[in-house]
Amino acid sequence: MLSRSLKTSPDFHCVTTWSKFDCRWRGVAFFTLAEIVKPKPEVRHVLFSSYDGYSSNVRIEDALDDDALVATQFDGKPITRDHGGPARVIIPKLYAWKGAKFVRAIDFVAEDKPGFWEVRGCSNTADP
Repeated sequence: MLSRSLKTSPDFHCVTTWSKFDCRWRGVAFFTLAEIVKPKPEVRHVLFSSYDGYSSNVRIEDALDDDALVATQFDGKPITRDHGGPARVIIPKLYAWKGAKFVRAIDFVAEDKPGFWEVRGCSNTADP
């Protein structure tokens, strides 16, 4: 089964100093996508591209955390377009800017390519 709910209610942290606690996301677990794709051994990063031109780069080990997913629902309802629907990336252990909204493409790559905020000087790891 490709869809699952997180067993925990992770918190969602924005670098602009706000947080939303006890979020209930539902979608496709990222490790499930990786099992289907079977990335090559040299893959070290995942690049997410969005329909609005946004991009985000994530280390493969962060994307494979057991709570990372491509979310399609929030609090039991489909994610609205205003909040990144129909699909957005959620990696609770990283700041929210690593979670691309309006996901268009997911690329498994060997070399890192800075995303939208990283080329503007933000941390590449986004560790809160």
